[in-house]
Amino acid sequence: MNSRVVLRSIAASSVAGWLLGACQFASAAILTAVPMQGGMVMPMISYLASDGMMHVMVPTDKPVLTPLLVSNPSDTFDPADPWYNSLDPRRQGLAFSRRFGFVMDASSDPLPANTAIWIRKLSGLPALEAYRYNSSTPKMWLPIFGTAGSSNALYWSGMMFHPCFAAPPGTNSWTATFEAYLVSTNTMTELTATSTGPFVLNWTDIPDGRPTLGAGINCTITWPITATNYLLEAADTLTATNWVTVTNTPVVLDGRSAIISDQTQPIKFYRMRYSP
Repeated sequence: MNSRVVLRSIAASSVAGWLLGACQFASAAILTAVPMQGGMVMPMISYLASDGMMHVMVPTDKPVLTPLLVSNPSDTFDPADPWYNSLDPRRQGLAFSRRFGFVMDASSDPLPANTAIWIRKLSGLPALEAYRYNSSTPKMWLPIFGTAGSSNALYWSGMMFHPCFAAPPGTNSWTATFEAYLVSTNTMTELTATSTGPFVLNWTDIPDGRPTLGAGINCTITWPITATNYLLEAADTLTATNWVTVTNTPVVLDGRSAIISDQTQPIKFYRMRYSP
């Protein structure tokens, strides 16, 4: 096999998994742990002594980053838990998944003496966040892989490791590129030519149903409400000879007559013309 990154298929349980999870949490509850949001999807990492390199078999599944409002619509997280601010819909309400889990391939050769495995994130949008998670005491929600200024690389013990990935809800697709490599435990330096090479993990995303907000840049024109014998006129330049009467129906704003001008249109100049 020439390539160090191998794609393999794993039985999908993505959307069905989180739908089943929603059924299991039909009644309101305060959650004390972060749901996985489906079945495990395992990138399998191994060391091959014959070439002195790390290898990885990458699942083809795309976990769904799912907001709590979708997977557990009646539930909330405990405000005392460290992931509350990131995941609870009363706070950031990020969509999330813990389905990806790094695992050591049973066929791996033993690591060379005085070496350890590190995993590094090579690229990915900052909005895709990653956290080291632990639901037992002490609970852990530690930014990793560049999130919140953390290092993009971390030591991996070889034990099954399910980080939580999170991003804003929506209809986006997310991708991040990683590599696994060996580090000398004597010098804490990377051993050259041991990397798996880049491998890519992918996610899809779904919205949580919250209302969308619109924003625009507008200008409010006001004049005294007693000025009933004047017309508001507009032109594109101050020296224009043809001023056009503004036909917008005025509203009362803070005791003054007012119209709201849409500033996505060309720049306008306004004046009041006496009209007995």
